[in-house]
Amino acid sequence: MLPSAWRLRRRSQFARVYSKGRSAATDLVVVYTLANNDQVTRIGFSVSKKLGKAVARNSVKRLLREAVRPMLSDIKVGLDIVVVARRKASGAALADFAESLDRLFKKLGIIK
Repeated sequence: MLPSAWRLRRRSQFARVYSKGRSAATDLVVVYTLANNDQVTRIGFSVSKKLGKAVARNSVKRLLREAVRPMLSDIKVGLDIVVVARRKASGAALADFAESLDRLFKKLGIIK
């Protein structure tokens, strides 16, 4: 799990990134990003109930976290990032998530 200081936790934090941030999407995930005034990058994950019951949603969240983990050292400092899973994400593998996130992070310019 990511350290607490590196996570978005409150609904208001997610809402701010959704409303003011930039986004990019693939068929598996949507990534929203917004600059913050901190010296830390915070990441939040969102999986809708449309994706399935709790076991399926938590499985997708674990895969997303694991796909982001190797990229943490390459992500620029001072960003809030929200990763939202789409419906196709329920059948995806870790490699699919890693490829999609890498492509989106590069597209949004959040990789060093």
